[in-house]
Amino acid sequence: MQRFTFVLLTIVLTVYHQQINAEFTAQDCRELGFVKTQLFCSSCNSLGEYGLEELKDHCRECCQQDAESGDKLKVYPKAVLEVCTCKFGAYPQIQAFIKSDRPLKFPNLTIKYVRGLDPIVKLMDERGTVKETLSITKWNTDTVQEFFETRLTKMTDDDDYLRTNRV
Repeated sequence: MQRFTFVLLTIVLTVYHQQINAEFTAQDCRELGFVKTQLFCSSCNSLGEYGLEELKDHCRECCQQDAESGDKLKVYPKAVLEVCTCKFGAYPQIQAFIKSDRPLKFPNLTIKYVRGLDPIVKLMDERGTVKETLSITKWNTDTVQEFFETRLTKMTDDDDYLRTNRV
């Protein structure tokens, strides 16, 4: 009887441990109402303010780490925002970001117009190799700006090519 209890307890603990350490798949998150590629963990912290405390655990399983969540976030030296102008009607928030002066705050951001493409962001290393690609179709103007503020390397005056090559 003791052996059976021990085996049963071991199985239960193993399954429980796997459930705790398991991360939800993108499909699981979508079924819960979260978009895994667009959810930052800092957003999960604010769920309590809206009386949605019960969603916090699922939110944490679907989120990406960001600066406010306390974990080290990968920062990239370059980014490209790709979009088609024909899609501006469907994505007015992205159009508002592009047409405003906000992109000027990010000298290492390039805006590229690609025919027929929904808006995406490509994050690159210093050689220009794409390391991450994210859909930004559901993002608003402030979210796009916040994303670039947290995920792009800050440019200093010394990094500005025109300033360092003055005659």
